[in-house]
Amino acid sequence: MIRRREVITLLGGAATWPLTARAQQPRPLTVGFLSSGTPSSYSTWTAAFAQRLRELGWIEGRTVAIMYRFAEGHRERYSEIAAELVRLNVDVIVTSSTALPAAKQATSTIPIVFGMAQDPVGTGFVASLARPGGNITGLSAQQSDTASKRIEILRQVVPNLQRLAIMANLADTGIKLEIGEVEAAARTLGLGVTMADIRRAEEIAPAFQRLKGGAEVLYVAADALLNFNRTRVITWEHVMRLPTMHGLRDDVDAGGLMSYGPNAPDMWRRTADIVDRILRGAKPSDIPVAQPTRFELIFNLNTAKALGLTIPSTLLAIADEVIE
Repeated sequence: MIRRREVITLLGGAATWPLTARAQQPRPLTVGFLSSGTPSSYSTWTAAFAQRLRELGWIEGRTVAIMYRFAEGHRERYSEIAAELVRLNVDVIVTSSTALPAAKQATSTIPIVFGMAQDPVGTGFVASLARPGGNITGLSAQQSDTASKRIEILRQVVPNLQRLAIMANLADTGIKLEIGEVEAAARTLGLGVTMADIRRAEEIAPAFQRLKGGAEVLYVAADALLNFNRTRVITWEHVMRLPTMHGLRDDVDAGGLMSYGPNAPDMWRRTADIVDRILRGAKPSDIPVAQPTRFELIFNLNTAKALGLTIPSTLLAIADEVIE
């Protein structure tokens, strides 16, 4: 017969053992994800990032916790979010080009991984691609390096092209470097250039109206502000019947005419690879900045038809995807 005291001892042991076991479990490592956009605008990218972490063995909620923070297109929130992630003492901060300055200013000790940065060497975020130094590494989008390619594609779509308009947010240092390459390529081809510097969403419509009759094509540089307002930009692209080159396929999916740039989901999967290495003990300074391995040329033939354009068969033949 089991005495009452023995029953209490057994029950007490059964009750305390799981608590002890739980107490011994290590806390999940934490990733702070500082996004310049919204949950919906980043959904494809965050899904690719999280999926790759799962493939690498990280279990969300158990071995890793991802703290998503979305600035929703408001540049002034970057510093606030970066400071919050530092206070939370996350193990690594993940961000993109636009919010990278705020993350860098917020910490020099917590590792920072950028998913898509505009010329990280030219903007001074890393010392070199091979040896980034400091607490920052990631993937370069190489948008500046491919700017002349976008201009050449525009020329093939509009063969007698004479006047090019550029829409960009020049408050972003990386974007300024890209636009410098665009202007140099335009000068080489003898094209006239009109610049529309967009700092606020309210400036988009007036900028398009000023372009009326003064430009034959438009080059849109991808940054957080214009990405967040892509519907507005693409609507005006249609209203003005202005053939437009975008930097991301998301714009073409949303009705833009064409894009040439890195495969963004692939870039964010490779960002997860770098985060995995850091969570397992590697130092950012020892991880070379990676570059895109997949560039995509995408056309939207529905938009081409609406604009009264015929995309040359030579371009369609080399396109990675044609939306019909």
